[in-house]
Amino acid sequence: MDYQLHLKKDKKFAPLLAEANHTIKKRKNTPVRLMASIISQQLSTKVAAIIFSRFLALFDGKEPSCEQVLKCTNDQLRSIGLSQSKVHYIQNVAQFFTANKITDKQLYAMEPAAIIDLLTQIKGVGKWTVQMLMLFSLGQEDVFAVDDLGIQQAMIRLYKIKYETKKELHTKMLAISSKYTPYSSYACLHLWQWKDQGAIYVY
Repeated sequence: MDYQLHLKKDKKFAPLLAEANHTIKKRKNTPVRLMASIISQQLSTKVAAIIFSRFLALFDGKEPSCEQVLKCTNDQLRSIGLSQSKVHYIQNVAQFFTANKITDKQLYAMEPAAIIDLLTQIKGVGKWTVQMLMLFSLGQEDVFAVDDLGIQQAMIRLYKIKYETKKELHTKMLAISSKYTPYSSYACLHLWQWKDQGAIYVY
């Protein structure tokens, strides 16, 4: 794959490529992907999967439209194990996509910076959440999640990064990651896999 040939140029990163080949795919129903990401915040992968399955069960096991989500009461959404703040954030996503008539096709065609600017207008959706959406759902191949704890831990270990402040860590990570472009998303997938010995985050 082209991305492997490119990433192999980094001698420290090259051994990570032996683990597996990865693909970056576009997925439909972007608002539900965002809702799933909100549900997963500060939860283990296992617990997040359970709560998301309960969320789908509210809609007969199918991914809902934004309109269907907005018809749910707060109590219904709380009943599946969501905090009040997450209920509001999920409703915010549904309201924003509905009001602005945002489509998957529109997002697929946008530049990364424009996607971040657009979707971080939603209360409860930050830069990291949008980056995960771009990487796992919008088919963006050059997303580097500098704020992701797993990426930070993996790069500190792999490159033996020494730092005193978070700002210094970010600066050093961004300097190293410049070598990943235009395949930063694949680099993130391999860093996560290497750190977790085979576990890939799915949103």
